[in-house]
Amino acid sequence: MKKLIVARDHHDDSHLPNHLHPVIKQIYASRQVNHANELDNSAATLHNFKLFKDIDKATELLQHALHAQSKILIVGDFDADGATSTATLMQGLAMFGFINLDYLVPDRFSLGYGLSPALAEQIVTMAPDLVITVDNGISCIAGIAIVKDAGIKVLVTDHHLQGEQLPNADAIVNPNRHDCDFPSKSIAGVGVAFYLLIALRSALRDGGYFEQQSPPNLADLLDIVALGTVADVVALDANNRTLVHQGLARIRSGKTRPGITALIEVANRNAARLSASDFGFSLAPRLNAAGRLDDMSLGIACLLATDINQARRIAGELDSLNHERREIEQGMQLEAQAVLDKLAFSDEQTPDAICLYQDDWHQGVIGILAGRLKEKYHRPTVIFAGGDNGEIKGSCRSIEGLHMRDLLERLNTLHPHLISKFGGHAMAAGLTINEQHFSEFKREFEMAVSAQLSEEHKRCIILTDGELTDDCFSMEFANLLKQAGPWGQQFPEPVFEHTFELVQQRIVGEKHLKLVLKHRSGRLVDAIAFGVDVRAWPDTEARFVKLAYQLDINEFRGKFSLQLIARELQKVP
Repeated sequence: MKKLIVARDHHDDSHLPNHLHPVIKQIYASRQVNHANELDNSAATLHNFKLFKDIDKATELLQHALHAQSKILIVGDFDADGATSTATLMQGLAMFGFINLDYLVPDRFSLGYGLSPALAEQIVTMAPDLVITVDNGISCIAGIAIVKDAGIKVLVTDHHLQGEQLPNADAIVNPNRHDCDFPSKSIAGVGVAFYLLIALRSALRDGGYFEQQSPPNLADLLDIVALGTVADVVALDANNRTLVHQGLARIRSGKTRPGITALIEVANRNAARLSASDFGFSLAPRLNAAGRLDDMSLGIACLLATDINQARRIAGELDSLNHERREIEQGMQLEAQAVLDKLAFSDEQTPDAICLYQDDWHQGVIGILAGRLKEKYHRPTVIFAGGDNGEIKGSCRSIEGLHMRDLLERLNTLHPHLISKFGGHAMAAGLTINEQHFSEFKREFEMAVSAQLSEEHKRCIILTDGELTDDCFSMEFANLLKQAGPWGQQFPEPVFEHTFELVQQRIVGEKHLKLVLKHRSGRLVDAIAFGVDVRAWPDTEARFVKLAYQLDINEFRGKFSLQLIARELQKVP
C-alpha cells in the first residue's frame, strides 16, 4: 500500500504558554490541545471520581464487604488491560485491609471473553459474597444473571461500550454507560479500577475509618495503571496522559514493583529512560503473551510478585511465551500473505475489506495478525481461527472512518442468525460465528464496509509535523520531545519529514533496514526502518530517500546518539 506523506496544517498556538519551544507549541496545537491546563500532568488535574454513575453504590458494596470481611472474587480478562486491572484491585483492596481476595480469569480458548454463563457456573461453585468484574461485564447479561440468581452480589467495572441492555448488577461503574457523566470516555479498564479505589478511600475517610490508621497511598499503583492504559491502546486524552505520566515518573525514579522491574529487564529497556512506547512495544507484548498462548494468571502473578527473583523467573517465562507467539504469528502471516498474493492486490485494486479464515490458526494470535494486515493494506480486517462445536472466533481491526463495533451491531441487527456474539470498540472488536456462515459473513461484512468507507478514508496518509529546522535536528530537541509526552493513541508521537542523501544501507535482523543518511546541514545520522520489504531494499540505485521519521535517542553501552526511526521511506528519483 503506497503511503502518502502529508504535513499537518498549521494551527493557532497563541493560547499555549510562551515558555514552550515554538515547534512543540505547534505540535501540541495540531493535536487539539486548546488550553494550557491540558499540559498539566499533576495528579490534582485528574477528573473527579464523583462523576461516575453508580460510584456511591459501588463504594457502599465495598464498605459493607470490608466491615464483614466478605469473600471477594475479581473476574478479569485475558489481555494486558484485564491483567493490570486485576492486579490493581488485588493490591489496592489489600491496602485497605481486605483479606478474602481472589481472582479468576477465563480461559480464552474454552470460555471466551468476560463473565460468560460457563464461567458464571464455575463462580457459583466458588461461592463468593461479592464478584467484581474488571475490563468486562457490561455485555455479560446472561452470566451476571446466573451469579445474581445464586444470591451473589455483583459490581461491574468496565469501559467497553454499552449495548441495548445493561446487566442486572448491584452497581455498574463504566464511563461508557449512556447515563454516565465521567468526561474521559477513553479511560482503560485499569483506570476505572483505579478510580474505584480512589472513591473507596474517600468514602472510608468520610466515615472515620482512617482515624486509627493511615489511608493507603494509591499512587503506588500508578505504574500498573500506566502500563495497562498504554497497552490497551486507548486514546491518550488529558486524563489518560496524566495517569501515564504519573506512572512513568514513578518507574523512572525507581518506585515500581518487582514485576514491572523484571519486565523492563527482560525487555532490555532502561527504567530511568522508559517511555510510553516502551510500554506498548516491549512490556505489554510480554504480558499479553500469557493470555494469548497460555493463562493470563501468569501475567497477573508477575505483577503481584513481591520478590524480585520470583518476578524475574515469571518474566523469563513470559519472555519465552512472547518468542513463541512471534514464531506462531510469523507463520500465520506467511500463510495469510500467500492467500493475499493469489488475489494479487495492487495499490489501485486493494479490496475495501479483508476477511480471512483458516481452521488451524491460533486464536490467541489472530488479533495481532489482523492488526498487521490492517497496517499493511490500510483496510478494515477480520481474521478467523477455528473454535469448538462448529463455531469460529474472529478478531477485527479497523481504520479511521469505520467504527468496528457499530458495524458488527448493524450486521447483527440486519442478519440475526449470522453472529453468535460480539463486542469491542471503534478500532478493535471480537466476534464468534458459526463456521458454515463464514462465506455469508465475509460477503455481508465486505458490502457493509464498502457502503461506509469513503475514498478519502481508504487513502493511507502519514501525517507529519513538517520539516524540522536545522537547529532542531539535534539530541537536545529529541530530549525535549520525549519530555513533552507521553505520546500514544490519538496523541501521536511527532513525525517529521525530510529528503536525505543515502550514504549506506544494509539489512539487519533479516527484515530491518539500517541506514546512514546525510542531512542538508551536512550532518550524518543513523536511521532504522523496521519490517521493510526485503525485495525492494537495499536499493543500490537509490541516491536519495524521502523519510517520514521520528527523532529518537539510541543508547548503546552507555553512549547516546541521535537516531531516526523511519515510519515510511520512499525512493526519490
